[in-house]
Amino acid sequence: MKKQLELIKPKTFPFFYGYVILLFGSIGVLFSIPGQTVGVSLFTDPVKDALHLSRNEFSNAYMLGTLLSAFFVTKAGILFDRLGARAVGFLAAICLGGTLLLLSQSKGIVEGIQSLLNTDTSLVAVAVLTLLFFMLRFSGQGVLTMTSRNMVMLWFDKNRGKINSISSITVSLGFSSSPLLMDYLIDNHGWQGSWQILALSLFCFCLLVLLFFKNAPEAYGLIPDGKNIIPKKVNTSPEGLSKAYTLTEAKQTRAFWIIGLALAFNSFFITGVTFHVVSIFESQGYTKAEAIAIFIPISIIGITISTVANILSDYVAHKIFIYLMLCGGLLAVSGLWFLGDTVGVYALIGGLGIMSGLFAVLNAVTWPKYYGRVHLGAITGKAMSFLVIASAIAPSMFSASFTYFGDYKYVALLAFVFLVGLIVAGLGVKRPE
Repeated sequence: MKKQLELIKPKTFPFFYGYVILLFGSIGVLFSIPGQTVGVSLFTDPVKDALHLSRNEFSNAYMLGTLLSAFFVTKAGILFDRLGARAVGFLAAICLGGTLLLLSQSKGIVEGIQSLLNTDTSLVAVAVLTLLFFMLRFSGQGVLTMTSRNMVMLWFDKNRGKINSISSITVSLGFSSSPLLMDYLIDNHGWQGSWQILALSLFCFCLLVLLFFKNAPEAYGLIPDGKNIIPKKVNTSPEGLSKAYTLTEAKQTRAFWIIGLALAFNSFFITGVTFHVVSIFESQGYTKAEAIAIFIPISIIGITISTVANILSDYVAHKIFIYLMLCGGLLAVSGLWFLGDTVGVYALIGGLGIMSGLFAVLNAVTWPKYYGRVHLGAITGKAMSFLVIASAIAPSMFSASFTYFGDYKYVALLAFVFLVGLIVAGLGVKRPE
């Protein structure tokens, strides 16, 4: 989108425009919630019942749609590097809003296709949901989230951790309260009306994207952290590195894979628990209200850890955060195994809080700190594909554990083994030089 068409000029703004970017980048992540698992989970039961699907069929449609989206997220990251945050963010928001409208009409779409084909097979509903979940996850969890976070990181360098701590607080509060919002919308407007309300909100947000989303500061005669004169040679590599890494070069470092897999596990476990949170807790004798209530203490822990870790991230080695997040994973997995006891609930809440808090640092600050800003879209796009794949298989694996073994704890056993292996593989990992 041409700069001539932009009404707001960052260089003539009365203060550093990066702070406006911080505000609207954070809002952008919040508007991705309808495409995140936390925004879909409470729709699971009413939608599967309306479409006459089993829990496994619904989970498999979600898995297939999310897996399909993973193959395109890296390409979206490359487009971010080429077209910038404004164009990519606008297209992602439009696509997400349109997908929500289609989802609100999914019952009619399925019945229409079944009538046309003269069949009542559930495969039609699974196929329709798979396609719509592909669009939902690609535009929401994938592109809009990546674009909003990367945009903020492009506008800051030395203060990146401190700035991300502010964004993380906003995002954590929004994500933790979203199940309550979704529950309220569904109770008062039904699942179809709720998706329509969210779609309208996305279309309104598109106008904010056009007005306030901006590409890298250098495109407007600015540089990160607030200076307004571009030096003859702008350093786009993080302090301490001699160059900015390409995606190919980044993939040749061990740190890329350890961080990517650690973030992927985070996505896997949090997605699985969030998607089936009501069923998980009801299987251990808890109520729906008690299940949803865990998100508040998780957010408090996550916000606290995220704030401290983001500030420290400007000064300490990030490998510390990697190990701490993996240990938080072990705590959460143990909590799921012992969920029938009160100590298990506390362990699950504490572990998920640690994981979510450190995720905000590693997924936003670490990539530009380790590999520079020039190819940030391609690198984070590839990393995002790991997260998308992990979140895709999580609901089905959790569902299979409960369906075939009568308990969710068996998926916790597999998760524990994976975590231990990743901790061993990550020993000695360090920032690329």
